[in-house]
Amino acid sequence: MLILDRFRLDDKVAVVTGAGRGLGAAIALAFAEAGADVVIAARTQSQLDEVAGQVAGAGRKAHVVVADLAHPDATAELVQAAIEAFGKLDVVVNNVGGTMPAPLLNTSTKDLRDAFTFNVSTAHALTSAAVPLMLEHSGGGSIINITSTMGRLAGRGFVAYGTAKAALAHYTRLAALDLCPRIRVNAIAPGSILTSALDVVASNDALREPMEKVTPLRRLGDPADIAAAAVYLASPAGAYLTGKTLEVDGGLTMPNLDLPIPDL
Repeated sequence: MLILDRFRLDDKVAVVTGAGRGLGAAIALAFAEAGADVVIAARTQSQLDEVAGQVAGAGRKAHVVVADLAHPDATAELVQAAIEAFGKLDVVVNNVGGTMPAPLLNTSTKDLRDAFTFNVSTAHALTSAAVPLMLEHSGGGSIINITSTMGRLAGRGFVAYGTAKAALAHYTRLAALDLCPRIRVNAIAPGSILTSALDVVASNDALREPMEKVTPLRRLGDPADIAAAAVYLASPAGAYLTGKTLEVDGGLTMPNLDLPIPDL
């Protein structure tokens, strides 16, 4: 097999959550360009329809599922949609997640619990529902969890989000051992990526330039940077990786965005 052929996903089927925009949309389109059909899920029909059109433009099929993925039960139902639409399931990308930053003393136990549910429990629900069907219909597969650089770096305001993403990173390591050798489980930890969440940064030199200066590669990330890593982990090119987290963050060793949270 030629080396570039190892990055192909021809005739594979992938589920991508949070796929209406941003990283999820970029990953879904990259998978299609690599040869896969995709089940894409998010809350907004119009966004999903746009991504589905891009997938069709790449010559592959997209099955759209409109769902509120903050609820683990709804997330788990996606795997059945993949089997009904395409007859098998090879790749799962747990991309849904996120939590608004807040000072520790303004973060309630409910906030912490909600962050864990949205970032970890949804991933577990989809993973545990997907694995039996992956084994039955494909014989194995690849699961990719989207964590964050804030799961390993310390910054003010990220006690809920960073704790949840750190938990997801360790979940990845634990799940990889439970599910080997037939299911590979890896993660991607993005740094600051220019999605809609950073629109205010992208258009404001005063905010963007200090972030770029602190980033060793002197730029913020593009969604394609994360999508390329996902293709690697999902494809035969990444066949000897499991339980690992790829840190796609421009080389960050410290947070590159200081939130205005004062000393106590």
